[in-house]
Amino acid sequence: MKSLKLFLVVLGVVVINQSFAQSDTLQAIDDDTLTRFVPQFSTTIEQLDDESENQDVSGLLQSSRDVYTSIAGFNFGVARFRIRGYDSDNFTAMMNGVTLNDPEMGRAIWAYWGGLNDITRYQESKSGISASQLTFGGIGGYSNINARASSQRKGTKISYALANQTYDHRLMFTTSTGMMENNLAVTVSGSMRYANEGYVEGTFYRGASYFLSVEKKFNDKHSLGFVGYGSPTVSGGQSISVQEAYDLTGNNQYNSFWGYQAGEKRNSRIRNTHKPMMMLNHYFTLNDKTTINSSLFYSFGRGGQTRLNWYDAADPRPDYYRNLPSYYSNPGDEALYELYTQLWQTDVNTQQLNFDQMYFANSKNLHSVVDANGVKGNTVTGNRAKYIIEEYRTDHSQYGFNSTFTHQLNEKIMLSGGLNGSFYKSMNFKVMNDLLGADYWVDVDRFAERDFADETAAQSNVEVPNRIVKVGDKFGYDYDININTINSFAQAEGKTEKIDWYVGLTISNTSFWRTGNVKNGLFQDNSKGDSEKKSFLNYGIKTGLIYKITGRHLVGINLAFLTVAPNSRDAFVSPRTRNQIVDNLKSEINTTGDISYMVRYPKVKTRLTGFYTSIKDKTWSRSFFNDEYNTFINYMMTGVDQLFTGIELGAEVNITPTIEATGAFTMGDYIYNSRPVVTISQDNSTKLLAENKIVYFENYKIGGMPQTAASLGLKYSSPKFWFAGANFNYFMDAYLEANPDRRTEEALAGFVSTDPQVEKLLEQTKLDDGYTINVFGGKSWRIKRKYFVRININVNNVLDKKDYATGGFEQLRYDKQNIDRFPPKVGYMYGRTYFAMVSFSF
Repeated sequence: MKSLKLFLVVLGVVVINQSFAQSDTLQAIDDDTLTRFVPQFSTTIEQLDDESENQDVSGLLQSSRDVYTSIAGFNFGVARFRIRGYDSDNFTAMMNGVTLNDPEMGRAIWAYWGGLNDITRYQESKSGISASQLTFGGIGGYSNINARASSQRKGTKISYALANQTYDHRLMFTTSTGMMENNLAVTVSGSMRYANEGYVEGTFYRGASYFLSVEKKFNDKHSLGFVGYGSPTVSGGQSISVQEAYDLTGNNQYNSFWGYQAGEKRNSRIRNTHKPMMMLNHYFTLNDKTTINSSLFYSFGRGGQTRLNWYDAADPRPDYYRNLPSYYSNPGDEALYELYTQLWQTDVNTQQLNFDQMYFANSKNLHSVVDANGVKGNTVTGNRAKYIIEEYRTDHSQYGFNSTFTHQLNEKIMLSGGLNGSFYKSMNFKVMNDLLGADYWVDVDRFAERDFADETAAQSNVEVPNRIVKVGDKFGYDYDININTINSFAQAEGKTEKIDWYVGLTISNTSFWRTGNVKNGLFQDNSKGDSEKKSFLNYGIKTGLIYKITGRHLVGINLAFLTVAPNSRDAFVSPRTRNQIVDNLKSEINTTGDISYMVRYPKVKTRLTGFYTSIKDKTWSRSFFNDEYNTFINYMMTGVDQLFTGIELGAEVNITPTIEATGAFTMGDYIYNSRPVVTISQDNSTKLLAENKIVYFENYKIGGMPQTAASLGLKYSSPKFWFAGANFNYFMDAYLEANPDRRTEEALAGFVSTDPQVEKLLEQTKLDDGYTINVFGGKSWRIKRKYFVRININVNNVLDKKDYATGGFEQLRYDKQNIDRFPPKVGYMYGRTYFAMVSFSF
């Protein structure tokens, strides 16, 4: 009991200290103004195989045996909740010990193996720092999918699912032989997913998945396995928009990405992805104390997303700020304001993209291009495209190895370690997807044409000037990103009567560089060929223990310090045009610790945890249009620190043999914890527009997620093989992601402290609280002691609440004289959704 009191005191100190943290100060205004204005401060079944590449790790953690993590992983995902507030690149996903995280972004993309639920359900998942014989892991934890054929449950399963979110229908088949008499085991799985239109209007989904695992056991010491899988998907995208668009349409799921073409709905943002992976696994049991598992792997494939582009034409996006009624809200524009309001409310071609108008504009744009394709005297005449649909491609190839070992040193100590290498290359380019009725597109940069008199500057590739682009042609930019990583770790685990402990070490080297495949007209000396190679030597140490007060009451502590190489996605100033690397690029420094009190009785299981994590020296790099400079800029922010503190509580209580109650609660304080330094350069030149610019970001909240969440659930399990239950989930303390440039002295220049614009510039929007009620149930039948039929039904958000904003961000483009000119973009939770599945297994 004394230990519990001490633990609660520690948690109280952490929370109280954070609540009284002082806000950052801006020298341009007084302390009183700052006191008033500057802050003082999971997932459905269907989403498990959603194609979205932006999924957080909640879905990966649903199989965790930890009470809190499994509840949060399943019930909090709809609110874009993130475990402990971490980005998903702090979580390591693996299959048979091979890391699956994307080397460029650092995060795992579930869509690459989506639809293989029968396979991915067999995984080991742990949240936070912990012991692992497969990896050192990140501060967010790890998950390992066991795809070994001999480990799959023997039998066959066929299932059909009906849903109303990303897809409407899913058909899945899985069969496993188990280890047969010929010492061969085989598992095959596949699925098909389809929606003509998803929950959001204008979206669609076409998805397939396949999986093969074969294992041959040669003797008691050696087994060889092969695993191959893929998940080709094509889907229509969903936008996030400003509140004005939602209000005008009366639809919080308004989607600006689609419009009508000849009476048929068409989506402009189509994602087409297929990135299969193959691995060869060798399982070696040296003796009864030592095992060595080794893998070779290869992955390749294509990733693409289409989007509109235009030349010498009006912006076609319906929710572009000049196409909204609010643009005409100034005195004297009342008639235009009323007209646009009426059109938005009554005309679908105003609310949505107008493809017919784009086709018409392309058909009336007869032009001649002289010296086309760099050939003197070659003149091409035809309708030059004003509007096109282009596809942004990110294809890749990756190969590598992984080897881990375990050795039982004695009855109390286990040693483990591993070495892995990854050699990755992504191919980044644009492809002409659709000319929208035009004859050709010219491969020039329209912004460079505007800003420079020299025609050469506008050429995307000076070696083929005035290049004529047709459907299927590469154009615009073409470069590769190369990333090589070698990683090793070692760990010791021990057990005594009162204490279980572990200690682990890691050391790694990451190098990356850009290879330009074309010579850009703006950067002829710094666009083609290899960039500087950046190399980062990183290391880490972790340790933890569990102290057994009694067999039912335990205290756990975990500590870690590690450095992490920056993601290549943030390392280049403008990778589409040049080789320039962000100045002062550093490895991140992560320091984390947690302390837990756990109770384990047959009918009661609880865990209470307090955690603290500091991430320092992150790099933040973006490109956007800046009204102050009247041009596109590269905004590079270094020295970004983040602080995560909070508590987690999970509980599972068997009230009766048939009734189970579950609960989860978390309260966090996730903030920016530094004054980052910004360098701003013009996107189409090397000109520096600002350097050593200070962002007063300290104590601003990290946005885009609830920082407080709770769940209560009840489940009845009948002796007659049916069950039913419900969960109530509540979400609080979500904020919009703040625009850093609005928190600078330059943004406040010219204002006095009492100016109302100061408040609008500095305040961070806190979103309203929200809640959901979910219900679920199921029934199973056993037929002739051999066949099983199961039905499962889940209904989320049964009250059909559609007004809960789950996240959003302040637009990077802003007008400090009229901050409402570019309002924030906000996303809302789906209304009532369902997932129903019937399965037959034998």
